[in-house]
Amino acid sequence: MTAAPAPAPTRRAALLDRLARAPRYDLAVIGGGATGLGVALDAAARGFSVVLVDSHDFAQGTSSRATKLVHGGVRYLAQGNIALVREALHERASLLRNAPHLAQPLPFVLPCYHCWEAPFYGTGLMLYDALAGRAGLGATRLLGPARTLECLPGARAEGLKGGVKYWDGQFDDARLALALARTAASLGALVLNHCPVRALLHEAGKVAGFVCEDAYGGRRFTVRARAVVNATGVWVDALRQMDGVATGRPVAALVAPSQGAHIVVERAFLPGDHALMVPRTADGRVLFAVPWLGKLILGTTDSPRQDIVREPQALREEVRFILGESARYLARAPQAQDVRSLWVGLRPLVKPQHDEGDDTKHLSREHTVLASRSGLVTVTGGKWTTYRVMAEDVLQKCFTHGLLPEKPAGMTAQLRLVGAPRGGAEPGQQRISDAPGLHSYGSDAPHVQSLPGARTDLGGGLSAAMVRFAARHEYACTVEDMLARRSRLLFLDARKAIDLVPAVAQLLREELDTDPRPGDFLALAQQYLRVPT
Repeated sequence: MTAAPAPAPTRRAALLDRLARAPRYDLAVIGGGATGLGVALDAAARGFSVVLVDSHDFAQGTSSRATKLVHGGVRYLAQGNIALVREALHERASLLRNAPHLAQPLPFVLPCYHCWEAPFYGTGLMLYDALAGRAGLGATRLLGPARTLECLPGARAEGLKGGVKYWDGQFDDARLALALARTAASLGALVLNHCPVRALLHEAGKVAGFVCEDAYGGRRFTVRARAVVNATGVWVDALRQMDGVATGRPVAALVAPSQGAHIVVERAFLPGDHALMVPRTADGRVLFAVPWLGKLILGTTDSPRQDIVREPQALREEVRFILGESARYLARAPQAQDVRSLWVGLRPLVKPQHDEGDDTKHLSREHTVLASRSGLVTVTGGKWTTYRVMAEDVLQKCFTHGLLPEKPAGMTAQLRLVGAPRGGAEPGQQRISDAPGLHSYGSDAPHVQSLPGARTDLGGGLSAAMVRFAARHEYACTVEDMLARRSRLLFLDARKAIDLVPAVAQLLREELDTDPRPGDFLALAQQYLRVPT
């Protein structure tokens, strides 16, 4: 197997100088979550000049707070949304193929405590297999009680009638976002985190670019582009209002936010390599217990919010719900004191819209792409699994409105992301459900090991070399960037992440010329430890 190319440097000063020297682009993307990064990658792969900026870190919002599943959406199947499921299953296969170090198949088991459940859910999941076709990951199987407990050693045995085993995928969301950013950069895109947009530029009533600011030095940059995309997730309305004020056209709110909470506990509550899926909880939702990076994720919830905050807090009723539902299915029920980390993500649920000219389009994939009269293209909604087709829809919107010359789609369908092993997944490769280690770096692992501190174990699966690699090649600027998204330790064990702050901060100071802001991270980590009861 040929060696992977050396990773590109991501020194911030050089990136900012490049932005100052080349202020004109075909496409400018605002927002570095799954959708925005997907758009930047798609456009760069088609040969457009691209710049992307994010006000904070890549995937710092919703895109790092998923339930870590690459899936077709079993609940959409129950709703009869066959087209959405088929498309998502197709995209699941693309993602698993293009980033095998970050997205992998995972077996799931539905434990059944009523005689009707196994045949009922089994039939539905066999349809799920049929929709996947050749992209399927494994056949659905009906299990007896003994085999169900072999797959789910921590499940409640009392009253167990059997189970249904099926296959889906899991991934590391924040590191996948980083891989998208780095892959886009390898194709010529300029991507910058910690660079908020302060104003939109308009010329003759049309959006023509924006003014952004380096969050560290305060230096401002004027960026002009033929097409500007608003991919800021739950924050899209703030930018849309900015556009409306500038053009004298007030806009209605597009997003109604909802939050989903996740609880992380030790893997001992559900040993083994299978996830547990509850198809219908007391409130009619789906609940998962997913092995991930050596821990167990329990979630999620769906609670409407009236506000949009950077770090939403879990509600008391959300915690009680997750722990209470878990107690119905696990032999040993987790308690509040067992929580290692508690985190919440906001979902950008799309409100029904009145027509903005002839531009509003609600798509069957549960995401929305619209263009304002000024030409600002906004995308929101959707889910991680279908980020690639969402990006294609955004580019098509740019073509339809004459913002960019049309170029063929499909460039990213077979495009392997940075870190993907050249010959596919390595034999014996560690799984994402395993404890953190070098496996998430894929073909970059030898480069990480070549750096100073490769043998210096800081704890939590993190080495000093990994911190240096993040600073040199992964856009990390702060302790939070490192411990929340380059390493996922904040999401796995907030207390252990706190313990590592002094060492990580010192390494970042050695590598960077900016303050890594350890105090900010300490305050944040305390929130991930706070369990309302």
